[in-house]
Amino acid sequence: MNTVVADITYRAMLGRKRILLLVLLPLALIAVAGLLRLIGGPSEGTAVTLMKTFAIGTILPLLGLIAGTGVIAPEIEDGTIMHLLSKPISRPVITFTKFVVAASLLALFAAVPTFIAAYLLVQTESGVAYGFALGALLAGVAYAAVFLLLGVLTRHAVTVGVIYALVWEGLVGGYVPGARKFSIQQWAQSIADQVSTSAFFKSDVPIGFAVPAIVIVTVAALLIAGQRLRGLSLTGDE
Repeated sequence: MNTVVADITYRAMLGRKRILLLVLLPLALIAVAGLLRLIGGPSEGTAVTLMKTFAIGTILPLLGLIAGTGVIAPEIEDGTIMHLLSKPISRPVITFTKFVVAASLLALFAAVPTFIAAYLLVQTESGVAYGFALGALLAGVAYAAVFLLLGVLTRHAVTVGVIYALVWEGLVGGYVPGARKFSIQQWAQSIADQVSTSAFFKSDVPIGFAVPAIVIVTVAALLIAGQRLRGLSLTGDE
């Protein structure tokens, strides 16, 4: 990891309009949780439903898209990435640094608000808050790598990412049984189910598949992104 690259990337992410979305989306989740608590009181079933459909099913992939593509796609689009590639910094280090920035942003803006929202509804009952927070954290790592890769592969990373998040993660991965094993949000739910003892929640994907899948997808995405950056530096492609 290169601290200079990390510092530049953090400044870019926290100084752009993206920071508004990074803040507003988790605030919306917490606000909904608070409203549900006021209307219906503590409810474990409500907490599980909100975490599955809104926190993990909607907020997490959108935040992953914002953070993962945001750390590198704008630099490729405007050509400033070539200035970074001209420095004596290895491409894997650049890729890994960008990934760490994206993953850390997701930990802050996705995993922490997920815990807060669940805690508002049921506190620590049945481990729901801890389970979904851990699921959001680990799945956020995978999302950071996948969307970073999209940012490197195509100039239309945001468009492709939205289609992926809405169609695959939201519809196919959420409702087609055979496709659930290949959905990051389903892996997050598997981790949450492993920690939580809630009777209102049962994951469809075994934990023995979900955790290795997160590791494999993350590592593969970073390796491919690093190779793509090498291609950009050699060809001068902007």
